[in-house]
Amino acid sequence: MVFYRYGADLAQGIMDLHAKDIFILNLKPFNFLLNENDRAVLGDFGIPYVFLGVALTNTEMTRRLGTPNYMAPEQWEPEIRGPISFETDSWGFGCSIVEMLTGILPWSGKSVDEMYKLVVKKEEKPHIPSGLPPAVENVLIGCFEYDFRSRPIMADILHAFKSSQNAVYQDGGWMGPGSRMIREKPGGSGYTEWFLAKDHLQVGDMVRSRKSRGSCNPENMDVPEGTVVGLERDTDQDGFVLVRVHGIHDPIRVHVSTLERVTFGLAAGDWVRLKTEDRKHSPVGVIHSITRDGTVAVAVIGLETLWMGNYSEFQMAKPYCVGQFIRLKSNVFSPRFDWPRKRGGEWATGRICQVLPNGCLAVKFPGRLTFSDETSSFLADPAEVELVSFNTCPGMVKKYQHLEDFHWTVRPLLIALGLFTSMKFGLFVGRKIGRSKNKKGPNHAVQNGQNADGSTAGNTAWRPPKVTNIFR
Repeated sequence: MVFYRYGADLAQGIMDLHAKDIFILNLKPFNFLLNENDRAVLGDFGIPYVFLGVALTNTEMTRRLGTPNYMAPEQWEPEIRGPISFETDSWGFGCSIVEMLTGILPWSGKSVDEMYKLVVKKEEKPHIPSGLPPAVENVLIGCFEYDFRSRPIMADILHAFKSSQNAVYQDGGWMGPGSRMIREKPGGSGYTEWFLAKDHLQVGDMVRSRKSRGSCNPENMDVPEGTVVGLERDTDQDGFVLVRVHGIHDPIRVHVSTLERVTFGLAAGDWVRLKTEDRKHSPVGVIHSITRDGTVAVAVIGLETLWMGNYSEFQMAKPYCVGQFIRLKSNVFSPRFDWPRKRGGEWATGRICQVLPNGCLAVKFPGRLTFSDETSSFLADPAEVELVSFNTCPGMVKKYQHLEDFHWTVRPLLIALGLFTSMKFGLFVGRKIGRSKNKKGPNHAVQNGQNADGSTAGNTAWRPPKVTNIFR
């Protein structure tokens, strides 16, 4: 079909520019042209890329980075939510294709601020029309992944559109090469097909079991470390590999989606720290990719694009995960981002709710009562924070204070529980004392050596009381 040929033409042109290390960042149908051979070509491109690194005012920031309707989440704030990468253009390509299919501008009728909230804050995505060949639909869904690492690269997009050119819609379904959805991989672990497709294993590669997405500690390490000694590939360029593990005589057969390549002790997704720090950006980041010769691309806070260098310039850093409690280190006086304090002036403790691709931490403070007009979450530089847990809190007072960090209702609930317990205890003690008085009253009512009935204590014979005593 002609439309899918246009899509393949555009993907090929974008891929050629990416091969020259050029970001486009302004993909939109307005910049697509048709030549004399009815082939789609790119027109105005690469202008935002020229302005990368140029300091501009906030009002000019959005314009220099692209057209808001087609901008990826990291494109709005590349130094904070970035960096910008080749996968950033995948989002713009997806928006352009959706507009060409529907004739409707993405986020039509929305202001720039509204688009920012929808794309960046709420993580909403453009609506993909139904009835597309499965391969195209699958790749478009991937184009709108919030984390750019989970999006397809242009080679994946090109393959999907080329395979769909000869697809035919028949009997309520698509027939042909592009009619089959990419199947899910065993093991899952929260990674998209496109994330896993970027790591092509070869014989001789060092590998280890891939930990679950967002996990700090490896779980079920079937392959703690091994060497690929054989490949089994199917028509999807996917399958199983044979891995030789130390201590096991025969190689084990493992699916490629459950493994990650390790080069010089590093793998994509590892947290690293620069040995030489630069105040312009954070020293801590997350590896985006590492080549077999040791060239590393790292995403760090403060840089609009990936930091490129050699593996020897890094050392391993402590990873952070969603759900962990953190606070600013005591020696941090001017943090990179705003951070709330407690009533006594001490840095507040918050819980990580999101880890951005460059290691930037989105943090919420459940221990603080906030209202709708207040900031619900804050950002943090991983180099400026430390973990907080019951094990690291010294003494019972600190442990109780950490308990209050879990939710702002902890303190009032504990106060209410204490008051309720005190009242119950007071009532119990009052009843005990009352019962004790009632038991002691009749047996010890002796006044002036005379019992309550008028008889004297020393006389066993009973005599009637005097009349005068009756009327006293």
